[in-house]
Amino acid sequence: MKETPIAGALASEIDGLEHSRDTFITHWAEMGSSWGVPRSVAEVHALLFIEGRAMCADEIMDRLQVSRGSVSMTLRTLADWGIVTKTRQRGDRKEYFEAEQDVWNLLSLIVRARKRRELEPLLAALDDTRQAANIDSTADTAELKAHLARLDSMHDALRRLDRLSDQFIGRGGKGLDVAVRLLSSFL
Repeated sequence: MKETPIAGALASEIDGLEHSRDTFITHWAEMGSSWGVPRSVAEVHALLFIEGRAMCADEIMDRLQVSRGSVSMTLRTLADWGIVTKTRQRGDRKEYFEAEQDVWNLLSLIVRARKRRELEPLLAALDDTRQAANIDSTADTAELKAHLARLDSMHDALRRLDRLSDQFIGRGGKGLDVAVRLLSSFL
């Protein structure tokens, strides 16, 4: 059967769309890897985001050619971060998952999760480090003061960053949007 020009153009358009989605997934996964996010987590998130619709685990497995266990663990991680939610479709017993589609809210959720996972434990560790230094009574006073000053300087900078992020990472991501716009106007 001969392909009509309209059918050929439609197939080409779909191929281009699929290629664009694959490219996005690849780039998002590479970026995620550079941030310390497992590649599979970034790929599943990218797929759900770029598809813009709820997908079940079977669809995700087929599309990305990954195991059920990997998809299951990845979806749990993304749900814990708050950037993917579980949904149901009427008449279907499967669980479906969809990614946050508002980019500013998405970025806000990612920054909030990273802050909770990385910045807050670092601040607590600096507090513990400071306490340990204060307990050491054998340390030279000048050396101890210099050590504590370095710790205090690091703690102060991170605490300011923590407070700033709290102000800009408001619900709905609008604070982050405003911050970026303000900073862009100064540059």
